[in-house]
Amino acid sequence: MLIEATYEQGILRLSQPITLEEGSKVQVIIISLDNHSQPKKSLEILQKIAELPLEGKTDSFDGKNHDQILYDK
Repeated sequence: MLIEATYEQGILRLSQPITLEEGSKVQVIIISLDNHSQPKKSLEILQKIAELPLEGKTDSFDGKNHDQILYDK
């Protein structure tokens, strides 16, 4: 999930609502978008990495159904 946010008074305020259960733990990668050309390139690279196919035997696992595979959800 790629969401833009604004940092205000020690809190990241998301630009749009997201669907997560209360208390969900997440990992956050911070890439500043203020007056830099590098962050856009970094986001493009991260998107390309996320789209890479998995190596090895994957059967029906395509990366989009990882919760089903890992947590049987």
